[in-house]
Amino acid sequence: MRVLAWHVHGSWMTSFVQGPHDYVVPVDDERSPDGRGRAQSWDWPASVREVHVDALRDELVDVVVLQRPAELQLLERWTGLRAGVDVPAVYVEHNTPAGPAVATRHHLADRTDLPLVHVTPFNALTWDNGSAPVTVIEHGIPDPGPLWTGERERVAAVVNEPVRRWRVAGTDVLLDVASRLPVEVYGMGTAPLAEREPSLVGHLHDLPQARLHAAMAGARAYLHPYRWTSLGLSLIEAMTLGMPVAALATTAAPEAVPPDAGVVSADPAVLVAALQRWLADPAEARDRGAAARTFALDRFGLARFLSDWDELLKGVTG
Repeated sequence: MRVLAWHVHGSWMTSFVQGPHDYVVPVDDERSPDGRGRAQSWDWPASVREVHVDALRDELVDVVVLQRPAELQLLERWTGLRAGVDVPAVYVEHNTPAGPAVATRHHLADRTDLPLVHVTPFNALTWDNGSAPVTVIEHGIPDPGPLWTGERERVAAVVNEPVRRWRVAGTDVLLDVASRLPVEVYGMGTAPLAEREPSLVGHLHDLPQARLHAAMAGARAYLHPYRWTSLGLSLIEAMTLGMPVAALATTAAPEAVPPDAGVVSADPAVLVAALQRWLADPAEARDRGAAARTFALDRFGLARFLSDWDELLKGVTG
């Protein structure tokens, strides 16, 4: 079928467009957030086609996958179609509630014509979904391969815009760990961290996706410091690489990391102790990482993810 979807979250979209469909992605002259078009740093198949926003009215699509509230209006303005009325549509909620936990009502809570897809069971639990039909389709990622070498006695973390997303991303936790252990940080906008923690100078990297995995896999272990975001794909990617992981026990992380794959705790001191042990014991780090990879491939494999999405899309299109 022909699927219209905006390029919002590059990692999630990279998995989504690996399916058997044709994907129409809006693009504008500025490649703005509403018209990014095809990814510039991810490997997307030829089945993903950019269509300029001015030409979307001429496109025949079978289903629309919405990911942001504004896309309901963008769809009608650019195509003349109303989601769930003139064209089948689903809405993917990638985030945890931004307002009070468990008391924030989703903006689609009163829409019964648009299936609401959550990317983790935790998200589905904490949002007030009202009468909206709810489905959970957990993340799935392409297998980057067992790239872990652990050759560097360092701890890797991936955090985009760590200063702007301070407590949400657990940047304070990250800096506390970096003051105790050798840490390297990957992601966009990490440069300001060097001013706050001198040990990070020379260990802050903004790499394209093609180089990120190999670079991460050279570190001995992975730290996931996030306090209040949906389950980060970087955690799943680290596990799939074969890295042992230390994660804060928040949102969906406790379900994503089994005991033999790493350590999950709400106490950063417990995470530091585990990371110290793995830095000193590469054999344990290797064994934990192998267990992490096995679990991640089983639960977050691309085939399961695409199968779940095929089933949903076929259901909404009849």
